[in-house]
Amino acid sequence: MNPMQNIRIEKVTLNIGAGKDQKVLERGIKLIKNITGTAGVTTFTNKRIPTWGIRPGLPIGTKLTIRKGKVKELLTRLLAANGNKLRMVQFNDGGNVSFGIKEYIDIPGVEYDPDIGVMGLEVSVTLEKPGFRIKRRHILRRKIPKKQQIKKEDAMSYMKKEFAVEVEQ
Repeated sequence: MNPMQNIRIEKVTLNIGAGKDQKVLERGIKLIKNITGTAGVTTFTNKRIPTWGIRPGLPIGTKLTIRKGKVKELLTRLLAANGNKLRMVQFNDGGNVSFGIKEYIDIPGVEYDPDIGVMGLEVSVTLEKPGFRIKRRHILRRKIPKKQQIKKEDAMSYMKKEFAVEVEQ
């Protein structure tokens, strides 16, 4: 097989949306720290939505992006919390995968913390092939050619092969 066609994990992003409740936000920051050992980044609003009580500059969530290193080990644990099952709807046409975990205590190796309570989080996995740098570089930026793009079916077969994930309808 051509080595340029090998799919790999580019990044895993953990996200917790708290809305305007600051206590939930603080618990979310602690949760991400407990799961990964790394502090997350606080996200802020850009828009004003008066009916929701949201104004620009208000902290509304936390996220953490993990690249290289511990990605496979972490993703294995997160998929185990989801029962090693994914639905077809959770794969997009670009070959990326997103799923939610309802309760963090389902993740192997994470103990219940009474300060956090019961919370969930969202996980997004970005897949890529070698050569995807051409869409991010500053000089001579280009689109990814059709033959190099990751299709939904490719992402599903990769997740089945690498993580023994069962894909359901």
